[in-house]
Amino acid sequence: MADSTVYRASTTAPVNIAVIKYWGKRDPKLNLPTNSSLSVTLAQSDLRTHTTAACSTLFPAGQDTLLLNGAAQDVSGARTQACFRELRALREALEAQDPQLPKLAQQPLRIVSENNFPTAAGLASSAAGFAALVRAIADLYQLPATPTELSRIARQGSGSACRSLFGGYVAWEKGTAADGSDSLAYEVAPASHWPDMRALILVVSAAKKGVSSTTGMQATVATSSLFAARANDTVPARMRDMASAIKAKDFAAFADLTMKDSNSFHACCLDTSPPIFYMNDVSRAAVRAVEAINAAAGKTVAAYTFDAGPNAVVYYAAEHEAAVAGAFKAVLAGTEGWSGARGEAVAADEKAAACVDEKTAEALREGVGRVILTGVGEGPISVLEHLVDERGEAVKA
Repeated sequence: MADSTVYRASTTAPVNIAVIKYWGKRDPKLNLPTNSSLSVTLAQSDLRTHTTAACSTLFPAGQDTLLLNGAAQDVSGARTQACFRELRALREALEAQDPQLPKLAQQPLRIVSENNFPTAAGLASSAAGFAALVRAIADLYQLPATPTELSRIARQGSGSACRSLFGGYVAWEKGTAADGSDSLAYEVAPASHWPDMRALILVVSAAKKGVSSTTGMQATVATSSLFAARANDTVPARMRDMASAIKAKDFAAFADLTMKDSNSFHACCLDTSPPIFYMNDVSRAAVRAVEAINAAAGKTVAAYTFDAGPNAVVYYAAEHEAAVAGAFKAVLAGTEGWSGARGEAVAADEKAAACVDEKTAEALREGVGRVILTGVGEGPISVLEHLVDERGEAVKA
């Protein structure tokens, strides 16, 4: 009798925000980077992708599908197909070793995924998305692969996705092998090593980026005169220094490197022809606010960083929450996002906010649509809440 079981596995995966940025590809097809990178994994209670992977002989033959936030997605692209192909090959190897295993590798995949944050808005949605997809299918196929082994596959879907397979502080080694076999992610330190790291995200725009990361990267590699020095000299030194700062829990060093590397990355974007503008006036107001907060504190208590989008991520240590988050709450008291448990726990500190000039404060009030208060968190988590029911139908949210 034919097996008509709907096999399912679900996982949640986190967003990661790089403090040493990945920008540029030495091999676009395999998503091999021109430089290594390092990130902080953020708490899934605030930012996560929830994905269910299902397969069954009941599904239309040869038709893999993906539903994201209720909308059908094209899975024919090379990146998604690379992930499917690599994971299926690993399952086929298991099935060849044990003929008693269900023949899942050739069954159509049905993937249903939901984000609890804006997609394609500079919040690393593709990183969390592909990490969740790869981890969920790996669980569905009961693969014995480690997160580092899976990072090679997730990287082919979205480069930074390889870092979202881990919690805490994560490095992605660029590697040198032509086939990408050594371009892998690994844990620098778990979240438990430095649990007091906090992040305040100022969501400047939830609109889709004008220039995609992939397009922007290749343009920078081709035209920026600053890029080679960044990739060959600046980043390798910063990777070493950042790993040391994290292991020593030295926030001042962490912050200095974070801000310098963000500035370096965006300088390369501006040096691209034609120039790429991911930051805007509101982003620059966030920079001025952080600088003012640090000056008022007499030491570095906050660090800004910007990915390929205008949203500001402000890192700070829990002990400086009043000086940093308290100051921003005083400026942005009416902004959505403070009503959550984390936001309500932060008291608006008018004294701390006094250092932010009115022009800067007004730009932030006009341009920031939402705040997200979060901190360092764990890697992917297997869950029993499935987005596909026992009949193989997507569960409506």
